[in-house]
Amino acid sequence: MDYLVRFKVNDKIFLRDPESSEIGKQIVKNAIELIHALGFEQFTFRKLSVEIGSTEATIYRYFENKHKLLLYILNWYWCYMEFLVDYRLQNVYDKKEKLKTVIQLLTRELPESSEQFDYNKKFLNQIVISESSKAYLVKDISIINKDEMFKPYKDLCSKIATVILEYNPAYLYPHSLSSTIIESAHSQQFFSENLPKLTDIGKKSTKNYTTQFIEELVFKVLAVS
Repeated sequence: MDYLVRFKVNDKIFLRDPESSEIGKQIVKNAIELIHALGFEQFTFRKLSVEIGSTEATIYRYFENKHKLLLYILNWYWCYMEFLVDYRLQNVYDKKEKLKTVIQLLTRELPESSEQFDYNKKFLNQIVISESSKAYLVKDISIINKDEMFKPYKDLCSKIATVILEYNPAYLYPHSLSSTIIESAHSQQFFSENLPKLTDIGKKSTKNYTTQFIEELVFKVLAVS
């Protein structure tokens, strides 16, 4: 099932809210598709301007640089993932099943979007797996963090930490485990597809490998007697 949703993203990330106009939405939509196709290093505003049939100057009216555009895409994605966690957990009452549901959301590929003007969730997911570290492994991380540009990611981590504590209230490191689940989900999905010898995937299905690995890791760490 697909969801056509919109989120309010930190206004310090953009110069003009891309959700405020059709060209703004097209900038983000086409940026997602182009970054997915080319990779962040090869992505440029010049190439994006060709895709949207406009000028680089138009894009610069919305985003200061491509790093800010990547931050916008990632913030939107983390808001979307928090929305998905809330939606999927609303009728789940078993504490272990709640945690399993969260792990499955973080480790399984999202479907492609069916709406013409919606952002492609499958591409977003793959961008996050391969490119998200480029948003925070930067020299000015403290300045970016001060402006709360990672708040949606932190909010998602806190929500997952709450689910962890529901399962094991005595566990001392819920936020650390939460961020470890997310980052390990990314790295294991990337490694199993591209550098399989860094994993134990062997002939196992890449579709389920990361889910099974993270579930085993988490439930052993949280072993409830």
